[in-house]
Amino acid sequence: MKRILSIAVAVLLLGGLVFTLFIRQKSGEETLCRHLVVVIRDSADRPFLHEREIVSMLKNARLYPAGKPVNRINTDTIEKIIAKNQLVATVNAYKTSSGNVKIEITQKNPVLRVFDSRGSYYVDDLGRVMPADYRYATRLPVASGKIEKSFATTGLFRFALFLQKHKFWNHQIEQIYVHSEKEVELVPRVGNCRILLGSLDDVEEKMAHLQLFYEQAIPKIGWEKYETINLKYKNQIVCTKK
Repeated sequence: MKRILSIAVAVLLLGGLVFTLFIRQKSGEETLCRHLVVVIRDSADRPFLHEREIVSMLKNARLYPAGKPVNRINTDTIEKIIAKNQLVATVNAYKTSSGNVKIEITQKNPVLRVFDSRGSYYVDDLGRVMPADYRYATRLPVASGKIEKSFATTGLFRFALFLQKHKFWNHQIEQIYVHSEKEVELVPRVGNCRILLGSLDDVEEKMAHLQLFYEQAIPKIGWEKYETINLKYKNQIVCTKK
């Protein structure tokens, strides 16, 4: 009798557990996502992306979460879709305890704008190409001429980082022009002379010599005396008068 009673109790307990799990599962299925919250970092400084664009991407992919059962929302898939956007650096999507889905996005940070025969694009601070955006008006060095994308994302990218980190040159260099054989010419913001760098080999050394020339020679002779300043030759500055 006691054995039968024990078995009956065990069956009842197991049944109760199964029922509870079933109710919880049904409850989870019926819990709907209340809102989608999109946070775009640094949007004041870099207004590339807007919330409406993220919403549109998710709706087109049938992944818009608001109104869907929470346990059927795949945040990994949402991240993969958003990461395809060339303006996105990182994306993190997750469900909150309040029944929302939150998406946090960081945007790419451009350091150089490139104009070539096919159009215009940016190169970001990790050497990745990103599309040009008319809404972004921050001053960046502009590179034009005979530029292959592979050179833009390697040599020119590293040079742009150098300019950005160097206070003097960040304010002084306005444009970079690339001739054939990757010969580089700089256009300064002040003065009308052309600065011929040649290749970007030993570029930091060349720019150090040029800075000394700016600091020591230019104050004595003025900005308008020379037509070109040539730094192609190692440890030499060759100037051509107007």
